[in-house]
Amino acid sequence: MRFSLSRLALCVSLLHQGSAAHVAVSADKDAVIENRGLVGGLVGGVLGTVLGLGDVLKQLDQTRDPRAILDILNGVRPRATPTSLPEVQETLQGIYGSATPTNLYKNIALQLGSGLGPLIDDNRDLIIAVLGYGEGEDSVNNPNNPTNVSRTVYPTAAAGDAPYSLPEAQLRAAIRIPAAFTFGAKPPVLLVPGTWSYGGSVYGPNLRKLLTDSPHADPVWLNVPGAMAGDAQVNSEYIAYAINYLSAICSNSSNSSSDEVKVSVVSFSQGGLDTQWAFTFWPSTRAVVSNFLPVSPDFHGTVLVNVLCLSADSDVGLGPCDPAAIQQEYTSHYIATLRAAGGDSAYVPTTTLYSGLLDEIVQPQHGTGASAYLLDARGVGVVNVEAQVACPPASPGAGFYGHAGMLYHPLTYALVVDALSNGGPADLGRIDIEEVCSHYAAPGLGLEDVVATAALIPMAAGVLLSSLDKRLVEPPTMPYAK
Repeated sequence: MRFSLSRLALCVSLLHQGSAAHVAVSADKDAVIENRGLVGGLVGGVLGTVLGLGDVLKQLDQTRDPRAILDILNGVRPRATPTSLPEVQETLQGIYGSATPTNLYKNIALQLGSGLGPLIDDNRDLIIAVLGYGEGEDSVNNPNNPTNVSRTVYPTAAAGDAPYSLPEAQLRAAIRIPAAFTFGAKPPVLLVPGTWSYGGSVYGPNLRKLLTDSPHADPVWLNVPGAMAGDAQVNSEYIAYAINYLSAICSNSSNSSSDEVKVSVVSFSQGGLDTQWAFTFWPSTRAVVSNFLPVSPDFHGTVLVNVLCLSADSDVGLGPCDPAAIQQEYTSHYIATLRAAGGDSAYVPTTTLYSGLLDEIVQPQHGTGASAYLLDARGVGVVNVEAQVACPPASPGAGFYGHAGMLYHPLTYALVVDALSNGGPADLGRIDIEEVCSHYAAPGLGLEDVVATAALIPMAAGVLLSSLDKRLVEPPTMPYAK
């Protein structure tokens, strides 16, 4: 039986009354996080009972087999209907409230049951939704013709660039250029997705929708084959090539008023980490990027990989997982190589945006120790924005936002527009913080957009659980980075 999501939100609200976890960040943020862990566990149990998912949660507690988990999740149907943005936020807060989740797939089951996943009706399950990835706006085979390329971008754009391991046609086909693209009349913006996702689905219901008609942005997005689950070093090749290719096809075109058009890059999750790798080992990209705006990035990796990577034969530690996931371990060679090469500091004007309350995928994600936090050793200009610190206490924008939630956060959009409009990193001083943070989502986004964005987490889980390239050891470091 379905019912309004307000019933679930009421459960959450009652448990949070009087709790520091329900209000904005206090002076003792660690205490808030600890409190949230307790309250989140209680709320998760209540939601499981209300939704009638007790048996499902028990089954998920008893298996580490990815295929079995996917089968269980495929059987979950929405038992509630979201009716407002506050209800959505309250419910997500209850589901993902624990600071240290031990079974992310139980949380995903609750999200699916709450009507906040891709299970939009009783005839569509998670596996069917995942099979649609890589097609349409998520296509990895886009017929881009290299017309009006003003300079050489392959096999190398400049001396010092790393070599590509992929043919140019494959790199170019991953770039999705919409029919309305102006080829330099408006500043091009490259949208880079995260792990287990494609750019079309990631940005369609949020930033791409908002930026499409902006005079300061002309969105183009990447659909990396394999949904960014393969070797992160190879994923970075797609990003490096796309940056130089977009700049080249826009520069000197009849629509461009500049001899050299620069590209802005907006990224999500792993997309930020791999863009930083591209800046590090393809120096030519730095000269043609005007702004880098990573959302929920994991520049230092995450300590939660072991929550994601499971195996029927492994009960302890990290099970076999997709290459990019292992490379995003906090102690991976990929992360260590990037930091040793100077990738812990920005190469271009950068505004990094993240949630300290509470990213369920990337941890740590608070203060200067946040995985999203970048240094500015080169003096290019860096602004690190933790949403709950920047927004006024008790405002909606200072509340709970998860990993994908930052894509619709009102402050994210405001800062992206500020950076694209003014050049250089965004400036909080140019924004009406109280007005911006008084909204649950960026103006222009509705309930359907927020639910579609929240659904990116179950969709990513479906890709992870169904992918076949599982390893125990990360791919070897490319020779150019050794």
